[in-house]
Amino acid sequence: MLNFATEFQCFIKTIMILNYDVLVIGGGHAGCEAAVAAANMGAQTCLMTMDMNKIAQMSCNPAVGGIAKGQIVREIDALGGQMAHVTDATAIQFRMLNRSKGPAVWSPRAQCDREKFIWKWRGILDSTDRLDIWQDQADELLVEGGQATGARTIWGVELRAKSIIITAGTFLNGLMHIGRAMVPGGRIAEPAVTRFTESITRHGIRSYRMKTGTPVRIDKRSVHFEDTEIQQGEHDFHQFSYMGPHRLLKQLPCWTCNTNSEVHETLKGGLADSPLFNGQIQSIGPRYCPSIETKLTTFPDKEQHPLFLEPEGETTNEMYLNGFSSSLPMEIQVAALRKIPALRDVKVYRPGYAIEYDYFDPTQLKQSLESKIIGGLFFAGQVNGTTGYEEAGGQGCVAGINAAIHCSGGEPFVMRRDESYIGVLIDDLTTKGVDEPYRMFTSRAEYRILLRQDDADARLTEKAYAIGIAKRDRYDWWMEKKKHIEEIENFCNTTLIKKDFINPALEHLGTTTLRESCKLTDLISRPQLNLKILSELIPSLKEILNRPINRKEEIAETAEIRMKYKGYIDRERIIAEKMHRLENIKIKGRFDYSQIRQLSTEARQKLEAIAPETLAQASRIPGVSPSDINVMLVLLGR
Repeated sequence: MLNFATEFQCFIKTIMILNYDVLVIGGGHAGCEAAVAAANMGAQTCLMTMDMNKIAQMSCNPAVGGIAKGQIVREIDALGGQMAHVTDATAIQFRMLNRSKGPAVWSPRAQCDREKFIWKWRGILDSTDRLDIWQDQADELLVEGGQATGARTIWGVELRAKSIIITAGTFLNGLMHIGRAMVPGGRIAEPAVTRFTESITRHGIRSYRMKTGTPVRIDKRSVHFEDTEIQQGEHDFHQFSYMGPHRLLKQLPCWTCNTNSEVHETLKGGLADSPLFNGQIQSIGPRYCPSIETKLTTFPDKEQHPLFLEPEGETTNEMYLNGFSSSLPMEIQVAALRKIPALRDVKVYRPGYAIEYDYFDPTQLKQSLESKIIGGLFFAGQVNGTTGYEEAGGQGCVAGINAAIHCSGGEPFVMRRDESYIGVLIDDLTTKGVDEPYRMFTSRAEYRILLRQDDADARLTEKAYAIGIAKRDRYDWWMEKKKHIEEIENFCNTTLIKKDFINPALEHLGTTTLRESCKLTDLISRPQLNLKILSELIPSLKEILNRPINRKEEIAETAEIRMKYKGYIDRERIIAEKMHRLENIKIKGRFDYSQIRQLSTEARQKLEAIAPETLAQASRIPGVSPSDINVMLVLLGR
């Protein structure tokens, strides 16, 4: 017997056809970046979303950036994307993380006003040329002759396009869990998309299930802040975007508190009804953002876990309780929270919940994020097995660029691992695949000193301008900034500092005095010294640093990092250039791996499944050893 949805579909016929170059399905962070990128590349673009009032919804934490994620946002900005600009415009707290470590891992993070974030994005979409928005739900992918041609919606509308980008987030067969209760949905109070996955997988694209979760939301008026520790933001020159105004909104603090043994005992009392432990949820969740119940079972001897109370906006009373992700029964969640002194009278807006959803095997994608199975079909965001707004936005930007290029038959836009964290992310997905939600960390990048948060524009803007995604104003600003950075470096490289002049100051600062005169650069390389300190001793340096130019602090910081860490930067660049030799050796279509008996069985199987583009990509496939790479090099030589 047919259910109502199926019966309804039987009566729906195509009532209208809309034609575009690029169709983006899904209005989250990946979809918004993809749509703007494709339109700015010159493609007539349509963004299809289920709810125009929840564009770029921050479904979990209303924050952008963090370890390695902040670098991705700056890369999106350097490419001409929008996430950094929107974040700066809606930030209510900013911090630079990892300050105690080297600049290779400094990472910007901002708490944002959730509602203002949505409407800032909406304004960008509304003002982007060649971009339309269509509010509807995709029901069936249209494929003809192995090529994606469009999508049919639940209302019978056909949107036809030369390139299709799927950015459906957690909505594909989404199933939410709170205790033993299960409700279909892509987000709380939003419906799941139940038929679209099957219209994709019938063509040979593999899909699997993943799980993620989100914490309880609480009313700040019920919090005893006297029992918390305040966490202020920073107010210096740092921000996300290389262009645009500094922070505009009122800056607010966050607060911290901890769980305790009473909280833990209360939570343990509900584990029998936890969908994570009673077999209700079979899929894998993010290891690096575990639920509170997972923390209890993974670290049974730990007496407390930190919690962070973070405001959801400039004026709202709603707060996000970071560190308390949970799918336990709601009465257990509330009872446990009330064992925390600061939350003894807590009022809850909604409990935490878990959600299961479909994703597609990213090893079936090219590095352009186009499907290897269906031509003109691109995937970006959580449907590729990732987690996080930043990872989604980076993929969306690349997918949008390549979808537009696909319409005109140009060369795909691909970034190497030494060019961007986005390049690392996409290479990891397409080469290694995922067995848990993929989250970016600085440790995933082998060229961290080359991929700093301060130099994303140096790495990417000229490349982006060459393909047309970065506009002239961004290119001109980078060239101006580049000129000023080089002026500071040249000054420091050519200015001789006499020992008699500088030694009294060096002795006062507790650093070794000079035996002979040296270049100013040699002093900057010392850990105890920096440009600001030296500018107070050297008037000509102070004059250069205080020139009336835009973003002078940012320029000085980048110049200083380049000089202070020059040896490390040069060494890492040499290593990267050696790897480029393998990146330039194209192997796709040149081997029948099943017939190469010199390769290990595992290598043959992995190489056949992934079909790497280059020898370097083949070398990164788990199970392909250096000896296997040598075999292919020998065969290529023949």
